[in-house]
Amino acid sequence: MIIRPRRLRRTSAIRDMVRETTLSVKDFIAPLFVKYGQGEKEPISTMPGQYHFSVDTIVKEAEELWALGIPSVILFGLPDKKDAEGSRSWAEDGIVQQAVSAIKGRLPEMAVITDVCLCEYTDHGHCGVIKDGKVDNDATLELLARQALTHAKAGADFVAPSDMMDGRVAAIRNALDAENYQDTGILSYAVKYASAFYGPFREAADSAPQFGDRSGYQMDPANAIEALKEAELDMEEGADIIMVKPAMPYLDIIRRVRELSLVPVAAYNVSGEYAMVKAAGMKGWIDEKKVMMEMLTSIKRAGADIILTYFAKEAAGILNQ
Repeated sequence: MIIRPRRLRRTSAIRDMVRETTLSVKDFIAPLFVKYGQGEKEPISTMPGQYHFSVDTIVKEAEELWALGIPSVILFGLPDKKDAEGSRSWAEDGIVQQAVSAIKGRLPEMAVITDVCLCEYTDHGHCGVIKDGKVDNDATLELLARQALTHAKAGADFVAPSDMMDGRVAAIRNALDAENYQDTGILSYAVKYASAFYGPFREAADSAPQFGDRSGYQMDPANAIEALKEAELDMEEGADIIMVKPAMPYLDIIRRVRELSLVPVAAYNVSGEYAMVKAAGMKGWIDEKKVMMEMLTSIKRAGADIILTYFAKEAAGILNQ
């Protein structure tokens, strides 16, 4: 007798019936970049199809995403000025704070998440305070907590610390709770590798380090057990959702973290992953849409409950057909 697994692949209806992994628009968080100005929708050269929005246009974009069934956005801000401490990151009239308030005012049911880090706001481009030529972990915690608190006051549903400072989840949780923002969640970039896949984002967010690199605080790509330690620590400190970043080169890490975690696991399908698909698609070397969907399905299959992806809008268009 020949065993014939192909019987379960014979037709589209049969394949749909036995499919093990299902991708949904509800899985997506769409990253958006916001800048000062009015009526701005400026293309990002390194990320075709992505834009720098002003507050008024980012609200329109959020409305389009919501109409497609995408439940959440994460916001990254481009400040009007920078300094050594990144003080515009916690300004009450900061660009992210304005965008949060505007989106929640128009779409109160949309989940709005804010990136919490100093790199976009510091003149040196690092994710924390510099002392003696190095990032000072503990001095940075107070500033991250201050930033997160202003995001919560503006109406953010979740704050998402991406800095990789030790103890920042606990510092932010304590600051939020002390000001009666117990309902504001923390989506932690728990496992963030020092990756070359961030290149297009750093141009989009104007956040490249002006000296050195971030390997002293982001994770070594060769390490896996360390990822489990980072995830456990962030859960212990109060993270409501933990994230692995990047996604595609670290599918094994997503799987291992999913098996460990008692909270939802997110994965960030980062700018370099997006840009490579876009570039190859423009050249006609790949079927861009099929590669996009295969990539997102693989991230979900690896164990991600939530996917942050620049493909959110395009993928939603396909899934909604």
